[in-house]
Amino acid sequence: DIAWFAANSGLVWDAAPRFAALVVFAEHRYYGESMPFGSKDKAYNNSRSMAYLTAEQALADYAVLLTDLKRNLSSESSPVVLFGGSYGGMLAAWMRLKYPHIAVGALASSAPILQFEDIVPDTIFYDLVSNDFKRESLSCFQTIKDSWKELDEQGNGQDGLLKLSKTLHLCQTLNTTGALSDWLNSAYSYLAMVDYPMPSEFLMPLPANPIKEVCRNIDKQPEGSSILERIYAGVNIYYNYTGTVDCFDLDDDPHGMGGWDWQACTEMVMPMSSSEGLSMFPPDEFDYALYADDCVKNFGVRPRPRWISTEFGGHVSPFYTLLSLSNLLSTTEFSKPTDSVIQVIMFFEEYL
Repeated sequence: DIAWFAANSGLVWDAAPRFAALVVFAEHRYYGESMPFGSKDKAYNNSRSMAYLTAEQALADYAVLLTDLKRNLSSESSPVVLFGGSYGGMLAAWMRLKYPHIAVGALASSAPILQFEDIVPDTIFYDLVSNDFKRESLSCFQTIKDSWKELDEQGNGQDGLLKLSKTLHLCQTLNTTGALSDWLNSAYSYLAMVDYPMPSEFLMPLPANPIKEVCRNIDKQPEGSSILERIYAGVNIYYNYTGTVDCFDLDDDPHGMGGWDWQACTEMVMPMSSSEGLSMFPPDEFDYALYADDCVKNFGVRPRPRWISTEFGGHVSPFYTLLSLSNLLSTTEFSKPTDSVIQVIMFFEEYL
């Protein structure tokens, strides 16, 4: 839902009055209320109806929207600057590339435009996430690292899945440990993405410095607490900081991001592995064949692993040439927000 992003993009709202700018939040097709074919059921019906869920189609939507909007408002000469974070940051960067006549610049924040093919090491994401926890607390890092083995051992024991479901306060009894592992993995990954020094409601309602709070909860549990009891205390910060959740539904998609699974199975193929030494996640090698088979099973499609770099580029030399020549500002995935804001303000004052 685009309103979710609009409510959590303070920089844009703060900057706009300084430049007498119109702020436009355009919703990505197939997300929120922007459903082709009249409804989500019809839009998500099968691979044929979902075929129009692509980055290229979304960028074309934005291009048409902006040109029509400027014409309708008699503001053809007004410059457009694109803002985006994460996938939205990728779109901002790619739109500046593909439609340079429509946008004079772009801020691509936390935009993993190099996470394709073999452009960067495929362990880099989980290593960075792990380091965020390690620098807060080595014992917290180690507890999480040890928890995956504990989870598997308990899940394979007698009544293990029932015990796990009770320990983690799940709404339904687990059938396998896989769904629980994915649920925990998502919490740690998202926590690293939104580890802001102020309270926020992006992804979930969270306190300032949420990783610090998660690790504090893990480390302060009474002596004799099991590893998984500590893990529950930690992830409860992410999934239930407000204290209003009685139990956790692992299948819940509170942000309506299910369409990303389709995109990841068609063109957003981002290889990710987990290393033995630096990562707190279980060691894992990206297996493209298995990945592709899952996509066929779930959607009836095979991925296009080289399409994004073919369509938009991304290999190192052209990218850095682009940064120096094309008014595209990219901030790193885990840079401090204050530094990024300073860079953005300097960028706009110099350019505009």
